[in-house]
Amino acid sequence: MTMDRPAVASLHDALVDRLGAAIVRGELEPGSRLVTGDLSEGSSRGAGREAVRVLQSLGLVRVRRKTGVEVRPSTDWNVYAPEIIAWRLAGPGRDAQLRELSELRGAIEPLAARAAATHATSAQRQELIAAVIEMARTEHDADGGDYLAADIAFHRTLLAASGNSMLAALGSVVESVLVGRTLHELMPHDANPHAVRWHQDVAFAIAAGRADDAAEAMRLIVREADDAMRDASEDG
Repeated sequence: MTMDRPAVASLHDALVDRLGAAIVRGELEPGSRLVTGDLSEGSSRGAGREAVRVLQSLGLVRVRRKTGVEVRPSTDWNVYAPEIIAWRLAGPGRDAQLRELSELRGAIEPLAARAAATHATSAQRQELIAAVIEMARTEHDADGGDYLAADIAFHRTLLAASGNSMLAALGSVVESVLVGRTLHELMPHDANPHAVRWHQDVAFAIAAGRADDAAEAMRLIVREADDAMRDASEDG
């Protein structure tokens, strides 16, 4: 009997998630070998091969002739990959991942906000304003899907509006932070009203071309998010 493609994809995704999480958590140590036959146990060989290809693209494993699939050290991982960010946030490395992501955001998002005040298109300015209006509408359900979607739209649009393709490419990284914050219950049900207002300040400063104001408000947003996630993580 031939397995249909959706079923194969499901097996492949499950294998990638199980093995990727185990590597990131340290359950499969660097240098250890994964036996191809074991990977395929309970699934098709095709799903096993596809899972290895994905893990290899993420820098988690390497395929060596004769010796098989070898787990790689964390220094080789593609740490910007959303999958790796999600696995780190779900594991014992959450605090370190949150710290690193906050440091990255503190460096890039104020810079992007400053640049967006000059380079944002009319459509992007409108998208930023629409996003903050939606965030204000749903701020008392901030751990819900609508607020999250608006928050993601705001930050992705901000990075794209910088006019810098390297900054825009980090949109998936910031999205992973926002999704992880909600998924792991690090987001309050009622949003910090100051944070909501600062998002509005960024959007309207960009719309008015006020670069310094946009950058400063963005710094406040990142700082508040970092403090809030640290507090929530400690309480948890």
